[in-house]
Amino acid sequence: MRQAGVATLAQLAEFDEFIDARSPAEYADDHLPGAISCPVLDDAQRERVGTLYQQASPFAAKKIGAVWVAQNVARHIETLFLDKPREWRPLVYCWRGGQRSGAFSHILRQIGWDAQRLEGGYKLWRRQVIADLAAWPRQFAFRVVAGATGSGKSRLLEALAGAGAQVLHLEQLAEHKGSLLGELPHTQQPSQRSFESRLHGALAAFSRNRPVFVEAESRRIGGVQLPNALIDAMRAAPSLRLEVPLAARVDFLLEDYDYFLADPAWLVERLAQLVGLQSREVVAHWSTLAQAGEFRPLVHELLALHYDPLYQRSQQKNFGAYAAAPPMPLADLSAASVARLARELLAA
Repeated sequence: MRQAGVATLAQLAEFDEFIDARSPAEYADDHLPGAISCPVLDDAQRERVGTLYQQASPFAAKKIGAVWVAQNVARHIETLFLDKPREWRPLVYCWRGGQRSGAFSHILRQIGWDAQRLEGGYKLWRRQVIADLAAWPRQFAFRVVAGATGSGKSRLLEALAGAGAQVLHLEQLAEHKGSLLGELPHTQQPSQRSFESRLHGALAAFSRNRPVFVEAESRRIGGVQLPNALIDAMRAAPSLRLEVPLAARVDFLLEDYDYFLADPAWLVERLAQLVGLQSREVVAHWSTLAQAGEFRPLVHELLALHYDPLYQRSQQKNFGAYAAAPPMPLADLSAASVARLARELLAA
């Protein structure tokens, strides 16, 4: 017989709201999809309680902890939940589903709401995400969109999604464009855990009976890493190879990376990361072009001398079906051309 006020992962869909009772730092690292942050202890309070527990006594820690928990829960109820109807059903969780979520859900239940505490807490959710990401990728029929840098692979994925296809947009989930120069300005990538939760949510929404289009990515996208099962499934899947003229790719990248043009100093900093992959003299030459605003010859040389040879070696090494992939020629990467190709792929 299940304990009253306790719910399992299998019951997530039954609730109106997920309340994360952990500290702000824990929430920022990762949380259940859609959960709101309502910490019963903030980061400093949690650290203080832990120190008291270790250096003074559990009793001393619990006394001050109870004061802070009561104050914080009262503030959350007053600012966030006073307008909730009696039928509102929140699910509260903490790290293990213990004291923090237990205290919060108890107060909500005393008010009259059918609040439940998640058994096992975030720790159990995280374990489930890891297990699913190890098992799910082999259940999907992936179609890998390949092509040299600047071939508009992401643009094609977006057109496919707009036409109703199932699309796993890894760079969008990772908030990074994948290459060494793929960092987005003023954007912090998600943590590894958060990226995996986003990936888990995307895969959970897909049907196993329809193909899933995905870009041919390396194992790492910026600071996050793809799960082994996913990268293995992608590398074993059939590929589709975009073929776009170099000049059209240069035009596309000048548009897609327009923030580089607005801040040449930021670009020069990132070009410096290529030292070791290219000689100091070559990188210095590229930095000079960037500082002078000579972006078209810069992008042309980056593609011809760095990215194209690197991509060719990577694809041949990691994607077995790349050599046999049917070519998909595009004379340009206009929205109309890419949308037409997306319709053709879905009609085939």
